[in-house]
Amino acid sequence: MDGDKPNFLETNTKYYNKRPGERSYFFTGLIVVLLLLAGCVTYAIIPHDSSNNPEDYDPVTLEPKEPDSLIGKLKQFIFKRDTVLAGEKDDRINILLMGMGGPGHDGPYLTDTIMIASLKPSTNQVAMISIPRDLGVSIPGYGWHKINHANAYGETEKSNWGAAFATEVIEDTFDVDIQYYARIDFTAFKEVIDEVGGLSISVDQGFVDYLYPTPNDEYQTLTFIPGVQTMDGERALQYSRSRHGSNGEGSDFARARRQQKVILALKEKIFSFSTLANPIKINGIINSLDRHITTNMEFADIIAMLKLGKELDTSSVIRLVLDSSPDGYLQNAFTTTGSFILEPKSGSFKEINHLITNIFESELPEYVETPAQTNPEYQPANVEIQNGTWRAGMATRMKKKMEDQGFSISTIGNSNDRPQESSGIFSVSTSAPTDVLQGLVQELHIPIKEAPPIGTNYASSTDILIILGENFNE
Repeated sequence: MDGDKPNFLETNTKYYNKRPGERSYFFTGLIVVLLLLAGCVTYAIIPHDSSNNPEDYDPVTLEPKEPDSLIGKLKQFIFKRDTVLAGEKDDRINILLMGMGGPGHDGPYLTDTIMIASLKPSTNQVAMISIPRDLGVSIPGYGWHKINHANAYGETEKSNWGAAFATEVIEDTFDVDIQYYARIDFTAFKEVIDEVGGLSISVDQGFVDYLYPTPNDEYQTLTFIPGVQTMDGERALQYSRSRHGSNGEGSDFARARRQQKVILALKEKIFSFSTLANPIKINGIINSLDRHITTNMEFADIIAMLKLGKELDTSSVIRLVLDSSPDGYLQNAFTTTGSFILEPKSGSFKEINHLITNIFESELPEYVETPAQTNPEYQPANVEIQNGTWRAGMATRMKKKMEDQGFSISTIGNSNDRPQESSGIFSVSTSAPTDVLQGLVQELHIPIKEAPPIGTNYASSTDILIILGENFNE
C-alpha cells in the first residue's frame, strides 16, 4: 500500500487526462461567468444611461462612439442601449414649446407662444397644436386667468419653475401627458436662428403691421412681401410675433400658422447640414444660452430626439390651431373683471381634448385661409378714445388702427383720472349705432359697460366713449 501513496511533492505526478478541448471550454465558461458577475455588480453601482457628454457621440450618425480600450468595448457590449424617450413605448411623444420675452421685456414671463409638438414614432408622423395665449383656464392657486399667465405665476413661486408649472396646467386643461417641455426667450430664439445661418421662409401672403411693439412702449411698422426670403433671428421673431397684420394676418390662426412655419423651417435647416446637428455644436449653443432656455430634457434625450427627428415626415404635418374663427373651437368672452379671454364654444374642453388625444386618427377639418377683406361700412358715429394709463401715445396708436378698420374717431386724449384699471366701451348718447358698438367690441376685445366712471369728462358731441385701462392688451 505504501508504494501506492501519492507523492504531493513530486512535480511529475500523473493526473487524469481530459478530453481534447474540455479544458478550454472550462476556462471560457469561467470567463463568461466572471464577466456576467462583474456586469451585474457594475450595473448596480455604475450609471448605465446614455451619455450626456457630447464628445461621446459620432457627429454624423449621432450614435455613441466605439470605445478604444478593451474594457470600454466590453462595457459597451454589456450595457449598450439606445435612449428610450419618455412616451416612445406608448407611440406618442408630446413636447410643450413656449416662447416668452424674458428679462428686459414687458411682461417678461408671459408666454407669447404656446405649442404642443406631438410625435408618433411608429409612423414618423408629426402634429402641431397651437394654443392661443388668451385662452381662459383654471390655474391652481390663482383662479381663472389667461393661459399665458401660468408660466409667470410659476416663476413667482420659485425661480425657473414657471415652465414646469405651465406644463402641469396645460396637462390638466387638455387631459394630455406632456413628457418634455422647452421654454425659450426672445434672445435664445434669435440667436439659435442666427447660429444656423438664418431660415428660408415662404411668405404666402404679404402684410403690414403698424403696431409691432418695441422697447419703451413704442411701436414700429413691419412690412412683409409675398415670396421666399431668408430671415435672420430678428426678422423671424417679428414674423412670428406680429399680431396686427393687414390682409387677414392679424388673426390668432394666421399668427399660429406663421409660428409653426418658422419651427418647421428650423428643423429642416438643422437636418439639411450635418454640421448643425453636431452634438458638440448643439451643446455649445445650449451652454451659451443657458440663462435663456429652460427644459427638462437631458443631453442624451436631445440626441435621441435628433435621431428621431431625422426620420420624421414634415411634408404632411397635422396642424391644429385653436382659435375663434367661424370653423374654430373657441369664442370671444370676458371674465367677471372685464378682461378679454377665449373660451370653448361648447362650454367645456371635452371636444378639444378628444381631438388632441386622437389627433393622429382624426380627420381634421380643412381650414380655408381668410382672403383679404374690405373694411365694413359702419353707420356714422362720433367715437372718442381716452388713454386711461401712463402708456404714452396709446390713444394715438389706437386711433390709427381703428381708422384703418373703418371706424371714424372724432376725439382722442387722456382720461382725467389715471391710471384706470379696467377698459370699457360706453354708449353716452341715445343715437350710438349698435353696429359700431359691436364692431368695437369685436376689434378691441373690450366689453360694453353701462356708464363711464364718475367724474369722467368727454366731448359733448361724443356718441361712444372708449377708455383704455391697464388691462388693455394692444
